[in-house]
Amino acid sequence: VQLQAFGGGLVQAGGFLRLSCAASGRTFSNYYMGWFRQAPGKEREFVSTISRYDSTYYADSVKGRFTISRDNAKNTVYLQMDSLKPEDTAVYYCAASIWYGISPERYDYWGQGTQVTVSS
Repeated sequence: VQLQAFGGGLVQAGGFLRLSCAASGRTFSNYYMGWFRQAPGKEREFVSTISRYDSTYYADSVKGRFTISRDNAKNTVYLQMDSLKPEDTAVYYCAASIWYGISPERYDYWGQGTQVTVSS
């Protein structure tokens, strides 16, 4: 599976962004899709995941502010990010896995990352 994430940018605190991740190469609907992020000097951390049946799970830090969704017809997963905070600043990665998980090690395929910067 090849993944390409885009939609990042610079936004003020309280603003919003929508990330997209386009997949190609294999049957997209078979995969759990996840979003992770990595801030400078920190480890990559889980943000959200969605199953093939649209079950979702979020990190506590983004619950209620971020929404993950997928469109299997378009082979695309989205991350709607509302009420953004400076601490959300990071490179955001999309990833795909046959298995459910919130650890990066569970995911076999990764996109290239897109920078999100939230100014205070």
